[in-house]
Amino acid sequence: MPLEPSEKRAARVSSTALVRYRGNDYSVPTAYGFRDVVVKGFVDEVVILCAGEAIARHRRCYGTGTFVFEPLHYLALIETKPNALDQAAALKDWDLPEAFQHLRHLLEARMGNRGRREFIQVLRLMEAIPMEMVASAVSEAIRLGVIGFDAVKQIALARVERRPARLDLTAYPHLPKMDVRMTAAADYAVLVPGTTA
Repeated sequence: MPLEPSEKRAARVSSTALVRYRGNDYSVPTAYGFRDVVVKGFVDEVVILCAGEAIARHRRCYGTGTFVFEPLHYLALIETKPNALDQAAALKDWDLPEAFQHLRHLLEARMGNRGRREFIQVLRLMEAIPMEMVASAVSEAIRLGVIGFDAVKQIALARVERRPARLDLTAYPHLPKMDVRMTAAADYAVLVPGTTA
């Protein structure tokens, strides 16, 4: 095993999913609250491990008293309390592409609080899929008029797998239904004055 140019320290995750290292607090996923961890301090990076597995990586901060957040670490908790979405300090300075705010507005306008939950689920896609792909899927879903988590997920997964998306619109009961029928010649009789169909 090669020698790593890092300082290792034992630490414990706080109730707010933070680990202190050299006077600064670094976030970890909320599922690791109160767990014992090892912090590796490299010159430019801080890596936090739990049971030998890296659970968080942050750019190292050399100041003091700084909170270094990864917004994705808090989404699982916020999903259980969707009204905290706007108040969460970890999300306050998250610079998301404009399409995300547009999607949130559309979801909340159509579904209220359930729409906020779906928006958080869309954000959680970035736990496994790069932000650029999720943002592109959000834009495509808006363009197609399929506003919902399932649609964004299907489009994003299709892009990851490099295949066309297969969208089943029966999963969107709030979308208007189209009734397309064959036209009969008698249907045009209403256009001729003095005749009835």
